[in-house]
Amino acid sequence: MKKKHFYNATLMVVLCLFFAAWAKVDMTMEESVEVYLGDIADIPCQYVFSEQARAVMIQWFVRNPGSSSRERIYYGDNTQQIVDDGTEFTGRITVSDIGDQEGVLLTIQDVQLTDEREFFCQVNGMAAGNGEGKTHLRVFDPPEASVIEGVHAGISVTNELPSRIASCEARNSFPKPNITWYRDSSPLTPTHGQINVVTLVTRESSGFYTVQSELQYKVAKEDKDALFSCEVSYYVPEGVRTAKSKVINITVHFPTTIIELWKESPQGLVKEGDTVELRCQGDGNPPPPFTFNREQASDDTLVLREVIRGDSGVYQCRSLDLDTYEQVTGDMQLTIHYLDPAVVVPKDSEILLKGESLTATCNALSSLETATVWFKNRQQVGKGHMLFLQDATYDTAGEYVCEVTVSSLPGLHTSGSVHIIVQGAPQMKDADREVEMDEGTGKWVNLSCEAHAHPLPTISWTVTGSQSWREVLTRATEHSTISVVSVKVTSDITAFCNATNDIGTETKSFSIRASKPPSEGNGVIIVVIILCILLLAILGSVLYFLHKKGKIPCGRSGKQEITKENPNKDDIVVEMKTNTKTEDARLLKGVNGDKNGPSDQFFATPPHPPTIQG
Repeated sequence: MKKKHFYNATLMVVLCLFFAAWAKVDMTMEESVEVYLGDIADIPCQYVFSEQARAVMIQWFVRNPGSSSRERIYYGDNTQQIVDDGTEFTGRITVSDIGDQEGVLLTIQDVQLTDEREFFCQVNGMAAGNGEGKTHLRVFDPPEASVIEGVHAGISVTNELPSRIASCEARNSFPKPNITWYRDSSPLTPTHGQINVVTLVTRESSGFYTVQSELQYKVAKEDKDALFSCEVSYYVPEGVRTAKSKVINITVHFPTTIIELWKESPQGLVKEGDTVELRCQGDGNPPPPFTFNREQASDDTLVLREVIRGDSGVYQCRSLDLDTYEQVTGDMQLTIHYLDPAVVVPKDSEILLKGESLTATCNALSSLETATVWFKNRQQVGKGHMLFLQDATYDTAGEYVCEVTVSSLPGLHTSGSVHIIVQGAPQMKDADREVEMDEGTGKWVNLSCEAHAHPLPTISWTVTGSQSWREVLTRATEHSTISVVSVKVTSDITAFCNATNDIGTETKSFSIRASKPPSEGNGVIIVVIILCILLLAILGSVLYFLHKKGKIPCGRSGKQEITKENPNKDDIVVEMKTNTKTEDARLLKGVNGDKNGPSDQFFATPPHPPTIQG
């Protein structure tokens, strides 16, 4: 069968050559067709004969990879269409007409990498002429996500040659991808002595390409914060695409050139008793070992516990860089603030005579500005380091406390005190030296007396006019003595409270006028009078009620006369007379148009009982 096909094809070729000199055919084919791996590829072949062709024979050929030989994969004419057996395209290709145009379309299913080659379309119209065209089929497959890996070890800036810092790999791509290196957002190009890029391209057995790129770079101190990445560019049917890798940072080793020494804690000013932590840090990497000029420290920290003012001064931190063997130092001034205990003058206590004056002082040595406030009984009595006490009284006596603080450093504060004693003759607490009162006979009355003095006074009582009295309370405080006596009132009484100490005496007098209680007979008379008044009030109320109800008509028991002098609606005069006594005439002024009778205009107010004060 194959021999027969070959004979027919050969015959057709000879005939085509014979008629070629007189006929012509125009061929139109795309230079290339691009598809993704696994997709469907359509390769059109269009032709136009200069004369009408009675029969057309079409054959498709492919160029064998790596050679100039060609292999036929399809044959067709007016009577038959045959896909050649035993080729890489057997079972994967079809040939169809191109709509209303003269030409055919070669369709390849499931495009493989090996399909990338030249496809030839031969058209033979016998006497109408023959022609041939070709299209290059290009196959694309993007690479897998790029993999970048940085060097984990530190890279020293003292290295004379570029050091390997990272590698980047793009796997399974077709055709071969390209890799570009970036530092931050700037591309890196190979530079002698600074940047080298080593690229390794591998063609896998599957036909895919794997590209590995290594970046060799001479690092500087500025690269410690730089971000490196690689970008893979690859071909696709639409053109070229790129894919960036993740960014990496490298560890750069460089010598120390600057050292900083600072106070880590406490924050703000330092006072005696604090624990101070000093930190030392250099700009080198890795950090070199540090030493301090005053104390031994662990690593880069110096801890000073319970500092005193003698710890003030300049502290220095040194480092010895093993790369350059150069010594670098950093220093700082540490100031320890203090506040000495308060010194109060006079010290402890001071005795004043009544009327004297005193100036007390409170001072505390400090490295900062201080403020002093004086208190007595927790109440502020003065400001400043001097306290003025003038014209002393017993109220002046007591403990005065001065508090010294530092506003800029609240943790610093101290205090001192002085006890003021005011000495003098007794002084009664109450301003009244003479007290008068009225009390009923037979009652017991409490009389109290309180005297201030230093030394403490003693209190004695003198009572005249009563034989029944006794002292019920005697109490002494720090500055005063209190005494209370209970006296029975039998007659007018005079009592004297005498407060005495070594300096003098003070007296307070009480005058009690005895009043007799009301007798029993007088009380009975008052009760009877009250009962009578109540009975009269009740009787008057009853009579008035009956009168209003008409139960007691006027004139029934005597003579009643009514005289109208001016017959006027507005004024009505009523005169009432009885057989026993004449009552006062009452004028009742009525309201215009009031038709009520005189009896309705008159009423009696019942009497009220008097108020009794006992």
